[in-house]
Amino acid sequence: MLYQATQYLKFLIKSTNQHGVHSPFVFNLVTKCFYNKTKYKDYKTILHYKKLLLKNKSKIKTTDLGAGSQVMKQQIRSISNIAKNAGTSNKRAKLLFRITKYFSFETILELGTSLGVASHAISLGYPKSNITTIEGCPNISKFAKTNLKKYHVKNTHVISGNFNDTLNTLTPNTYDFIFFDGNHQKDATLNYFETLIKTTHNDSVFIFDDIYWSKDMTEAWEIIKSHPKVSVTIDTFFWGFVFFRKEQVKEHFTIRL
Repeated sequence: MLYQATQYLKFLIKSTNQHGVHSPFVFNLVTKCFYNKTKYKDYKTILHYKKLLLKNKSKIKTTDLGAGSQVMKQQIRSISNIAKNAGTSNKRAKLLFRITKYFSFETILELGTSLGVASHAISLGYPKSNITTIEGCPNISKFAKTNLKKYHVKNTHVISGNFNDTLNTLTPNTYDFIFFDGNHQKDATLNYFETLIKTTHNDSVFIFDDIYWSKDMTEAWEIIKSHPKVSVTIDTFFWGFVFFRKEQVKEHFTIRL
């Protein structure tokens, strides 16, 4: 926690808004998507989904295959506690909705389904998309699959399994968008990045969650930024955005949201 607090102070000092952006592509993304103040009707659906999770006191046995939670250490957890401490926040869920809507992603992969908050928001952002989401904990995966079905989310396929094993079984594909929100460890993150960079095209977008989770995760983020195929990155502190646009000069942005 101390590491994150220190890094956040550094982030605030060097970050900027749209006025510090000279790339038309990034400027449009920031102004038309990140800072979009439109009150979409789907926001109510997103908030309702999360609200019901926060009220759900049922308990399940969890299995952490990644770095685990920095807050919850017990194996038996209530749905409400998972939603409160590990689930995607309302602000981030809305942003995922806007990002998916802005880019109209058709093929999407999510590493780390959790309770399906992000999956649900992404599916609303572009209902024509085809979403594959992987969850390492069998019981959480089962819950998410049932809950998404209850919300009539038909464009999302939930897979239960270890990320490494599951990625090797997926049908070869190119992805428009990949959301890395699972194993917050340096070596694992870099391994997933190297594996999945093969599935990118010029307009693909990667988002890495919690790039300041730990010193190791920040080191992984710096290595990702330096990859020769990466052209543009945006550091928003809680998420790291990666773009592969060959027409862009390599540049790194730090943007306040």
